[in-house]
Amino acid sequence: MSSIVVSVIIPTMNEEEAIGKVMDEINISLKGMAYEVLVVDTDSKDKTREIATSKGARVISESRRGYGRAYKTGFKEAKGTYIATLDADCTYPPSDIPKFVKILESEGMDFISGDRLSTMEKGVMSGKHRMGNWTLKVTMNLLFSMKSADSQTGMWVFKRSILPKLNITSDRMAMSEEIKIEAFKHVKYKEVPIKYSPRVGEVKLNSWKDGKDNLIFLFSKKMGKAGKAEGEKF
Repeated sequence: MSSIVVSVIIPTMNEEEAIGKVMDEINISLKGMAYEVLVVDTDSKDKTREIATSKGARVISESRRGYGRAYKTGFKEAKGTYIATLDADCTYPPSDIPKFVKILESEGMDFISGDRLSTMEKGVMSGKHRMGNWTLKVTMNLLFSMKSADSQTGMWVFKRSILPKLNITSDRMAMSEEIKIEAFKHVKYKEVPIKYSPRVGEVKLNSWKDGKDNLIFLFSKKMGKAGKAEGEKF
């Protein structure tokens, strides 16, 4: 069994403004726990890689673009018993990772998804993004008979051992909703509220395009056609 308890995976592209702060929070929150931080970097042109390395991360280069592609690469490199995911922009709370690991162990869960929306403070997310999240959440719940409170959150903590059970095909933003669908279908899945904070640094999300693509993906996934258009299976 690996001596590493948690592998924290962070996809990056030009995140020099925030990656140092995220790494500091991880190092404080996971102190006393055996962990590794894998920064999967897509050709950053700033000092993201240097800052992450100086704070103790292992930087993995991934020339292929895509949110889902970065996570697939990180999953293959991870050595921990548990995998935790975070964005590099200070939006998600690393301090919740130990708590989630305890829930996985004490409650016999396999996959925990952090719910941003149920307790989100006013002003943290724009009205347009709230409406987009609501639309995608409702669509996912209707198509896959789920009761998810937040289909698009990017913070998950789960047992690495469950990955072979998950049919993850998307290389893009839709991977976030797909991994939740797969976890709900195949393993013991739970949502837990988290604090979501304002982003630090440049916004990479293309709201309308990514929202439309995610919506189309949900219907493709339901019809069993998602893998043909999106990318290789994990």
